Amino acid sequence: MKGRGLGSEVLIVGAGLTGAVIGRELAEAGQKVRIVEARPHVAGNCHTERDPETGVMVHVYGPHIFHTGDPEVWAYVNAHQRFRPYAHRVRAVAAGRVHALPINLLTINQFFGETLRPDEARAFLAAQAEPGDGPPVSFEECALGMLGRPLYEAFFKGYTQKQWGCEPADLPASILTRLPVRFDYNDAYFSHPFQGLPEGGYTAMVASILDHPGIRVELNTPYDPSMRAGAAHVFWSGPLDAWFGHDRGRLAYRTLDFERFTHRGDWQGCAVMNYCDAGVPWTRITEHKHFAPWENHDSSVLYREYSRAAGPGDIPYYPVRLVAEKALLRDYAARAEAETGVSFAGRLGSYRYLDMDVAIREALDTARAFLAARAAGLKPAPFLRPPL
Repeated sequence: MKGRGLGSEVLIVGAGLTGAVIGRELAEAGQKVRIVEARPHVAGNCHTERDPETGVMVHVYGPHIFHTGDPEVWAYVNAHQRFRPYAHRVRAVAAGRVHALPINLLTINQFFGETLRPDEARAFLAAQAEPGDGPPVSFEECALGMLGRPLYEAFFKGYTQKQWGCEPADLPASILTRLPVRFDYNDAYFSHPFQGLPEGGYTAMVASILDHPGIRVELNTPYDPSMRAGAAHVFWSGPLDAWFGHDRGRLAYRTLDFERFTHRGDWQGCAVMNYCDAGVPWTRITEHKHFAPWENHDSSVLYREYSRAAGPGDIPYYPVRLVAEKALLRDYAARAEAETGVSFAGRLGSYRYLDMDVAIREALDTARAFLAARAAGLKPAPFLRPPL
């Protein structure tokens, strides 16, 4: 990095959470930063905006709920936007009835028409379970071993087929292990100690992070390889395979289509309603005014969500990470490790699904590791941690 000190500009590709936090951390250390963003706004997929018709704050690319157990990250976001208390709760329609998710004691009792106590419910599900011969490998094996067939088929099988476009038997067990089963009446979706939503929206929060004299942001500006010339370093938060022009093939993602509609009054009485039956084409309906319970709106903005395979030009949401993708990922990751002058960061740059708090934590750590490496005269690592 000889000759590329604090006076040379660092290039960051992407003005989402990852790019903004890295940029701010570097700027605070005296580094000049240029951020290019292909979209006409900052904040990436957590972009929010006021709907002019209803006044509702809309999560334009689908809802983002902030929850964390990391005190530093919680303090960081609150320094840039006031977070109001919000406890996320999800309801689900299965076989014509509404239930609470995650599966809890109320879900179990309502679904089976029982009045079970916690210990009785544990024994009841244990009797329903279909454990395999060894540790579960697939989503389906894990679900059947935890819940038994009735709950699995009602709440997870059809929804998973729609969300991922494949059979649950072909998905890794790790997808289900992120979802708890509770034997009490706690129906809060997340259990982290810090939970909330930004009063002015995520875009205002990210704009505040970017508000530093050492940062210049260029919107509507897709990355061009010629931008790399003269940059002290590049931080790439776009898709890992896109850095290489997808020359070995595209890593698979799921994307979302949104069918927006409005309603005078309250459409569903909650922020998120999942539709678990395979015969219903959408996965869920989100009602955005319920993401700001401190506001009052006469009308409502809603999204029906449809999941499908992402193609060229689509917004990538969820990395698929099945066997074929992991093999291709190993190829791209090895090539990325051999690159110089570039670091890959964020959910797209590492081909991992990251919650917002984890994305911020990793962005902080990435920037700090870069500054420490430069101070020591060392080559910055291309990844904070390997993406495999």
